[in-house]
Amino acid sequence: MKTLPSVEGVRQAATRLDNVIRRTPWEFNKRLSAMTDASVFIKREDLQQIRSFKIRGAYNKISSLTKAERTGGIVCASAGNHAQGFAFSCQKLQIQGDVYMPATTPQQKVSQVRMFGGEFIEIVLTGDTYDACQKHALKASKKQGKTFIHPFDDKEVIEGQATMALEILNQSSASLDYILVPVGGGGLISGIITVMKSLSPKTKIIGVEPQGAPSMQKALEAGQRISLKKMDRFVDGAAVRQVGELPFEICKSNLSEIITVAEGQICQTILDLYNKEGIVAEPAGALALAGLEMLKTNFKGKRIAVLLCGGNNDILRMPEISERALLYANLKHYFLIDFPQRAGALKEFVTDILGPNDDITHFEFSKKSYRTNASAVVGIQLKEATDFSLLVERMKIHNFKFDYLNEKQNLFQFLI
Repeated sequence: MKTLPSVEGVRQAATRLDNVIRRTPWEFNKRLSAMTDASVFIKREDLQQIRSFKIRGAYNKISSLTKAERTGGIVCASAGNHAQGFAFSCQKLQIQGDVYMPATTPQQKVSQVRMFGGEFIEIVLTGDTYDACQKHALKASKKQGKTFIHPFDDKEVIEGQATMALEILNQSSASLDYILVPVGGGGLISGIITVMKSLSPKTKIIGVEPQGAPSMQKALEAGQRISLKKMDRFVDGAAVRQVGELPFEICKSNLSEIITVAEGQICQTILDLYNKEGIVAEPAGALALAGLEMLKTNFKGKRIAVLLCGGNNDILRMPEISERALLYANLKHYFLIDFPQRAGALKEFVTDILGPNDDITHFEFSKKSYRTNASAVVGIQLKEATDFSLLVERMKIHNFKFDYLNEKQNLFQFLI
């Protein structure tokens, strides 16, 4: 069994990170406090140099390497934020590093890695998921005799991430009842637990995972680490097929609770943060805040910390984020509608079927001259979720035949 992280190791990490990272803001949030009838504080790790907490663990690990390890070169595998922390550290410490990233990584994150690492890094895009990418990176590091810097299953990495907990304890004027922490591979939450169980044992730690990638929840239920067979990669910073060995050992006996949040809820949280607070959060960064909204009735009168862990959101993803939020709220619906091929059929649909607040947002139709009927894919956005049943009822009354595509995942994936 590997050596577990310690509070003393976290304090040593804080010394290494002094004058390297930012002491990020600790902000009281009036909107979320009113929503939960509690005192909600947000730890703004989206305001780090690399707009993510990952710099803490990467720099602590790399700066603790021996001279021989530094000279031999280092390797990492990452969906983006660990890669940025790794690249920043390589340039700061002037160590050559290879960054392996999934081929599906948003371009914004790839560009940021190049900017932070400069001449001290090489980027290799390979594999469709983090797990596939990591296999290539591990193979390459072993073959070339380079040191692999794991994003979450490493003592020094975990201790670096845990320095956030020391900051929170120093910044908070009173004890905390709860801390909500996003969970991917488990490095951050195991670091938070390491500090809190020693220095603030009454604080309950709640882990929050995306519904499409519940690797920690499934591991805790099974009593052992498992590899997810299916996984939604949308929350790319937290979509990990298997949690780390060290994080699992720490979480299985110390984690107060773990919940999963639907990707659509996470998307709505991202939009709310942007529209109401002017905060740009990536899906994994907004994960814990989405969990707070899900559990809002449980926190009355409590003092709560929520970790906003990353702000590296590619603007090109915003249409999909908006779409997923609408779908989750039952405000966006797609149909395959059988239209008669005659003049006035579409006008009849608009006049007789659409409600006064309904809006057609997608229409795809191809007329076939030899047919009496032809199908069109129609996307309709509603003002209220309750309008859906009325819309369906009107289509049935006016004899418009249709298939509801939101429930047909094999077809629906082509629409969002």
